[in-house]
Amino acid sequence: MTLIRPSAEVADAGEPARRPGPGRAIAVLVLVVLAVLIPLFGPSAALHGTGEAAAPGAGGVALLRTVLFAALCVPLGELFVARLARSVPGAPRDAPRSWAPFAAVAGLVAALGLASVVATGNLMPHSLSEIDVGGLYQSRDGKLALLEVNAFLVAALCAGSGRPAVQVWPLAAVVVAEALRAHPATEHSPLVGSGLTLAHLTCAALWTGGLLHVLRTLRRWGGTGAGPVDPGAAEPAPAESGGRAESRSAASGTALIGLYARVAAVLLATVTATGVWSSLRRMPPGTVLEQLTDTAYGRVLLAKVLLVAVVAALALWARTRLRRAADPLAACVPARVEVVALGLVVVVSGLLTALPHPIRW
Repeated sequence: MTLIRPSAEVADAGEPARRPGPGRAIAVLVLVVLAVLIPLFGPSAALHGTGEAAAPGAGGVALLRTVLFAALCVPLGELFVARLARSVPGAPRDAPRSWAPFAAVAGLVAALGLASVVATGNLMPHSLSEIDVGGLYQSRDGKLALLEVNAFLVAALCAGSGRPAVQVWPLAAVVVAEALRAHPATEHSPLVGSGLTLAHLTCAALWTGGLLHVLRTLRRWGGTGAGPVDPGAAEPAPAESGGRAESRSAASGTALIGLYARVAAVLLATVTATGVWSSLRRMPPGTVLEQLTDTAYGRVLLAKVLLVAVVAALALWARTRLRRAADPLAACVPARVEVVALGLVVVVSGLLTALPHPIRW
């Protein structure tokens, strides 16, 4: 069976197929609205009653970091799943249109915005005259911000070239820059913290972006399983040949889901382990429960943990359906909800980076 029924397909002879409902568009719209509102208004809500003060422009910084994280997830996920798809025997060659160029441009804009904040003394600039571009070369944060700008620019050029796979190198540079930025030299054991962030961010990007691209790939394979349709043909292609192609697409889709599920289990374990370790470095075990409710960082971290728990439950549900369901592609139902939840995790992660840490090293 196909994963997605093409809009031009007919359910029965003489009966036009129903057009897909607006549910997917509404879900995307709600996610986009939340992706804007949570970073902008999240800092004030998280800081309420804690006695802490947020840095000026924390909402704008959180929004820019959310865009930057999403811009990392999309192309890394595409490269990851494309590699998995090549290892599936007999898989269709059809691939969904790449979103990597658009993601790289969005990441470039976000990186430029964050660099302007650093160039203004970690304040939101209100005019171009306030931005000291030359000052970026004189500080560690400024150099890292410039590295991210240049890396996204190179990634955009690579994504639009004939060899999009080479964009993995500039994207890796962005991940390294983010890991170093999150742990300044004044912190205790900064290299340990940077290593944890590097592993955490890489695995999270592959997990989130990979699931998104798996679903897009399955939709593409399901929608093109019967082969191209000639608008000028008098009669449709024989049902038997279309059925065989459809069966092969379904088998390839099942194999792709299985490959991703096995790797995703490792990614989830790594994200969980590095996240817990990083949190304990900032919140000693004896103060965790108190700081989870009395600090802004702890509150948002708790929200992120709960979201990840929901995502893990959805992943387990999808894996169970993959093993036991008569139609393994039924695993796509919880996977669609999972990718939305992962999108919210990315948003909350962007908010988390803009809040004051509960312990200052």
